[in-house]
Amino acid sequence: MKVNGNLNGSASREESFYAIGLNYQKADAETRGHFSVTQEAQTAILEEARDSGIQSLTVVSTCNRTELYGIASHPFQLIKLLCNYTNGTVEEFEKVAYIHKNKAAVSHLFRVATGLDSQILGDFEIISQLRSGLKQSKKLGMLNAYMERLGNAVIQASKRIKNETELSTGATSVSFAAVQYIMARVPYISEKNILLFGIGKIGRNTCENLIKHTRNEHITLINRTKVKAEAVAGKFNLVVKDYSNIESEICQADVLIVATGAQKPTINKELLFLKKPLLILDLSIPKNVAADVLENEFVSLVHLDELAKVTDSTLAHRQSQIPQAEKIIAEIENEFNAWAENRSFAPTLKALKLKLAEIKEGEIDYQRRKNNDFNEEQAAIISDRIIHKITTHFANHLKNDEVDTQEGIALIKQVFQLPNNEL
Repeated sequence: MKVNGNLNGSASREESFYAIGLNYQKADAETRGHFSVTQEAQTAILEEARDSGIQSLTVVSTCNRTELYGIASHPFQLIKLLCNYTNGTVEEFEKVAYIHKNKAAVSHLFRVATGLDSQILGDFEIISQLRSGLKQSKKLGMLNAYMERLGNAVIQASKRIKNETELSTGATSVSFAAVQYIMARVPYISEKNILLFGIGKIGRNTCENLIKHTRNEHITLINRTKVKAEAVAGKFNLVVKDYSNIESEICQADVLIVATGAQKPTINKELLFLKKPLLILDLSIPKNVAADVLENEFVSLVHLDELAKVTDSTLAHRQSQIPQAEKIIAEIENEFNAWAENRSFAPTLKALKLKLAEIKEGEIDYQRRKNNDFNEEQAAIISDRIIHKITTHFANHLKNDEVDTQEGIALIKQVFQLPNNEL
């Protein structure tokens, strides 16, 4: 089904709803890092899209995916915007990307927002990213009625799945996977020195999981902005060190967890003066630990993608919840699609009813003047029933999945000479 001005208030050009992007399934961490969108870049993308005539657009960028959802005449408009404000190229994008259109794009967004398309099944952290993206789009006037309704629908599906299934039961987030990995490979972890560098969302979640599962009292936090680290440390009675002390703290650490979220590596071999083994976990996208750290014989390095393969005993149970989650999605998705389809051809059917009503009135007036015993009331009742049956037939035809809705609308307008400004 194609969509046109009905989605954005303009009938001047035919447009479609697209989802373009890349994720962990085909793009490795390095490639995903090239297309990572900063908060500043997100704003710039939305502003350029608005200035170029795109009516509605939302950006989602996480460690596992970068996606643009928007209404455009061609998906390349969105791809170009993404490449203009990231370090990725169109050629690189084409090798690993996906493009979904209209109903397929809607279905993709539902699966993403409900955790079915997450690297770790049932990981709902993406929904907060989507909420933020939609909020930013609306703030900049880049969220039309179609996409706002769609956003509300996928958020509703996410809530219902959380409340009505056990798809998110147990802890299998990346932060928990990191702690699992450490506990499985570092003996006597409660006695080891752990250094956490970076206290963004993943860093904070990792910190909470470390405290909960390792019973370690030797966790040190470092953040470029010390006051933020102190706010987190205060909740758990942890030690905070200045960023200037990072070399000495690394030297004392048994485990270094990097979650800094910078665009370039924050840890490299020049910072390492080691006399004992050091396990480094890089939880950042793009990678924040340079590959040259492996030149140090004491270093073991694990990246986010490897950690995502770590599963726990709850994963099998989560998989058993997929059919129930998909049933909820199908219900809400079908409701949305029905709304969208009705919205796309409702103005045309309204115009058709008015046209048929004009024909009815003209014919009744003619028969009234021609026949003295003409039953005007009965004729009006019969005519209205016929008009209702005709418009219902057209509505059912346009709802048929095998019918191109816009071609059907165009044909009706042509046959009955309906004006374009009815849309």
